[in-house]
Amino acid sequence: MRWIFTAVCSAAMIGGAAAGQVQAAPAKVPAQKSVAHGSLPPAPKALLPESFAGWVESGAAKKITDAAQADATNAAVLKEYEFTDATLAKYKRSGETLSLLALSFHDASGAYGMYSFYRQNGWPKEQIGAGATSNNNRVLFWVGNIVVDANFSQIGPMSGSELRELAGQLPQPEGGKALAPPIMASLPKAQLDAQTTHYAVGPAGYAGAGGVLPPEQVGFDRGAEAVTASYTLSTGPATLTIIDYPTPQMAAAQEKTIREFINACKRADKQAQLAWPKPLQDSGLTALEVRRSGPLVALVSGNAFTDDSHKLLGTVHYESELTSLQQPTESEILKTGKLLWGITILVLIGCGVSLLLAFFVGGFRILYRLARGKPVSSVYDIEFISLNLRD
Repeated sequence: MRWIFTAVCSAAMIGGAAAGQVQAAPAKVPAQKSVAHGSLPPAPKALLPESFAGWVESGAAKKITDAAQADATNAAVLKEYEFTDATLAKYKRSGETLSLLALSFHDASGAYGMYSFYRQNGWPKEQIGAGATSNNNRVLFWVGNIVVDANFSQIGPMSGSELRELAGQLPQPEGGKALAPPIMASLPKAQLDAQTTHYAVGPAGYAGAGGVLPPEQVGFDRGAEAVTASYTLSTGPATLTIIDYPTPQMAAAQEKTIREFINACKRADKQAQLAWPKPLQDSGLTALEVRRSGPLVALVSGNAFTDDSHKLLGTVHYESELTSLQQPTESEILKTGKLLWGITILVLIGCGVSLLLAFFVGGFRILYRLARGKPVSSVYDIEFISLNLRD
């Protein structure tokens, strides 16, 4: 019984020591979660600078995000060109004032479209940004995805260079947002009046810029884009309208609709023609002609002779830019066969190397035994086992 008493005492002592350690151990404090302080993104660059070319901002610039506040008359047009925001700022210099309205769009196509909408035919061309025009004290230009409408209290000989300095300070878009509308490349360059081009992506912008066709005939609800431009032909002025559709099939269907409309116009009486758009009313009916090239539908109108109009229409040509993708030249079966053949070659090489090693190692052993006067094989060796037994 003595060893049982000893075991019980030892267990009691161990339990007491453990309880004491539990009471003495301090309670664990939950670790505080560290707060990750991430770096904030850089503040976007202001649309207009506080000063440039001696002009100093007068008062705080007004930030505009509503298209109706930027241009109440043409709010629908702004939305069609994907207007994002605008900044209105007033500047002073030596008693003169300058008002700048900078309109920002999702990409350069929207900026050019709005610029072409504001620009009126006959306004002179200016060398500012990507394109500019002027009308008395008003200068309009676009660069990147921004359109700037500048109104001087008094325009001077250095106003153009001052605005060029401003254009160099405006933020620029990157990647695909910096590309101009691809449809502009489809306009024939010969005899083109570049100051009369108008790019439209919706009915409001198309009708407001003097589109020839009724907007419902264009098919903007199908993702169409349109550009109109004036040409000075030898027999008279002509207007070329090019409409770009997402697919050639859609263009073929819409060409048929436009052609039927034009033929109906030619057969209609004068009373019915009063409901047409004014550019169509002013056009000679014999000059009206429609033609399709790929996803492009072209319409020529105006007062030029039929032969000149037909030649102008014939210069519209769609060139597809296809990117050739590298196609596999081997089938999966051929690839599998080549893999198995490669494995077979490796196995044969391994067997050959093993045989060579066996030959050289075995041959060296044979020569060694012959040199010592022993048989080639160790099978003939007589082994004597002796037992050293002692009394």
